[in-house]
Amino acid sequence: MRVAVLSGKGGTGKTFVSVNLAAATRNAVYIDCDVEEPNGRLFLKPTHTNESPVYTLIPEFDAAKCTGCRKCVEFCRYNALVFVREKPMVFSEVCHSCGGCALLCPKDAVSEKPHSVGAVEEGTAGSVRVVTGIMNTGEVSAVPVIKAALRAGAGVEELTVIDCPPGSGCPVMESVMNADYCILVTEPTAFGFHNFQMVHKLVTLLGKPCGVVVNKTEEAYAPLEEFCAAHRTPILLRIPYRENLAKLGAAGQIAAEQDEETASLFRDLLTAVQKEAAR
Repeated sequence: MRVAVLSGKGGTGKTFVSVNLAAATRNAVYIDCDVEEPNGRLFLKPTHTNESPVYTLIPEFDAAKCTGCRKCVEFCRYNALVFVREKPMVFSEVCHSCGGCALLCPKDAVSEKPHSVGAVEEGTAGSVRVVTGIMNTGEVSAVPVIKAALRAGAGVEELTVIDCPPGSGCPVMESVMNADYCILVTEPTAFGFHNFQMVHKLVTLLGKPCGVVVNKTEEAYAPLEEFCAAHRTPILLRIPYRENLAKLGAAGQIAAEQDEETASLFRDLLTAVQKEAAR
C-alpha cells in the first residue's frame, strides 16, 4: 500500500506524520520526495547508505552540421532554445529534457549530454527502508529527482510512505500519482486551512481517496471541521499540541519510538487509513 502524505504549506507537520507512520509499521519504506529540503533522514538516521546520481539530458549543438533552420527553436514549447548569432543556444534551467529538438533536427545536429540534477540516497533505519531524493542547489525542477526516488523506493514492503513536497504544484502531483491513499496534514489556523483547501482540491481532481490529520490541535477549528463534513473527508487523527512532542522533534527523535501514547496514535492512524482505503 502506497500512502502519500501532503500538506498545503510547510511547517504543518507533514514529515513528523510521515516518519512516525513509517516507524510505527514493520516492513515499511519511507520515500522523501521533498527533495529541496529532505529532512526525514534527520529523524530516521539511516545507516548503510549508498548514493546514486540523478541526471537529465540537455541538448548540445554541432555548429558544423547546423544550417540555422530554427525548427528546434520553434518546436520548444518551454522556450528553452533561442537562435543567437546564427546558432542555437539552450537555457538548461528551463529545459524539460523532452528530446524533441534532437528528434526533429533534419541534419542530426543535436545530441544530448547528461546534466546532474541531484541524487538518491538509500539506507535502512531498523525495519524501515529509507529512500531520500536530494536536489542540487540551484536546479529549477524537482520532478526528475522525485521520479528517481520513487523508482528506487519501489518494492514489496507492506507499507510505502511518500513524504511529499509542500504545496500543490507539479512536484506534488508527481509524488502522489501512483499513491493508493493520501493523508492531508493541516493545522487549525486560517492560513493552514486556506492552503489545505488547495491540496484537497488537487487530490480530488486526481481521483485519490484522502483523509485528514490535524496537527498541533488544542480545540476544534470550526471552518476545517465544516469543510471536511461537507466534502465527506474523514478526520483520521488529531495530534495534540504537546510540549514533549516539540522537544522530541527538536532533538531529532521519532516520537513514536520514545512515547507510547504517540506510538498508539500512529498505529491507530495506520488502521484507519487501511479501513478507508479498502472502501
